[in-house]
Amino acid sequence: MTQQPDTTDYAINTVACDPYATFLGIKLLECRPAYAKLELEVRPEFCNAVERAHGALVYAMADQAFAVSCNSCGQRAMALNVTIHYHAGAPIGTKLISEGKPVMQRRKISLWELTVKTDDGTLIATATGTAYHKS
Repeated sequence: MTQQPDTTDYAINTVACDPYATFLGIKLLECRPAYAKLELEVRPEFCNAVERAHGALVYAMADQAFAVSCNSCGQRAMALNVTIHYHAGAPIGTKLISEGKPVMQRRKISLWELTVKTDDGTLIATATGTAYHKS
């Protein structure tokens, strides 16, 4: 995992290790200012009735990429809104990769692009997130 000093410490050591992400097994692959990349393998207990990753799991991956990336800029951030679009299903055993990167960053508000893909590049979901940054 790539780590930058100071600005990413909170994102790496606190946000990326939050209890829910830890419970699910989401792993941080990379974090640098304004960017995060995470992974998780789809297990049977994460699936819906048609044996595909439950939408809540896919959302959790996008949301965790959002949380880590928007908190990696040296200022604490919290979500105001997330909108997600699902494009494909992910069967058991699929490795999901989520990424977060900024579209627009201002002093108090930022907009983030979030993607969830398989490790072979199949697009599972896209999302946008709006964050509020505390001073």
